[in-house]
Amino acid sequence: VQLQASGGGLVQSGGSLRLSCAASGRTLSSFATGWFRQAPGKEREFVAAINWDGSYTYASEFRKGRFTISRDNAKNTVYLQMNSLKPEDTAVYYCAARILYIRTSSHEWDYWGQGTQVTVSS
Repeated sequence: VQLQASGGGLVQSGGSLRLSCAASGRTLSSFATGWFRQAPGKEREFVAAINWDGSYTYASEFRKGRFTISRDNAKNTVYLQMNSLKPEDTAVYYCAARILYIRTSSHEWDYWGQGTQVTVSS
């Protein structure tokens, strides 16, 4: 499956962005899909994920309540709604997919998109 992330950009602190992850090649309906991010000089970190049928989502502790992940299997797309953005949210955001169930370690994800830059100004 090929993943294409989009929707990043420059936003002021407190603003919102919605990232999209569109899949091609295979349907996403059998895959858990997640979002990770990587800031310069830092390791890639888990942001949020949703399991294959959308019945379960998980967001990392520090982002619960600000970030919401959802999926539309009919459009083969997963979304990350990000609200109340902070400068420390600045990073390249990557979407990833793996069969069925969520994992929080990036090493356990099989397919990756190219990343989209999110920059939050103070």
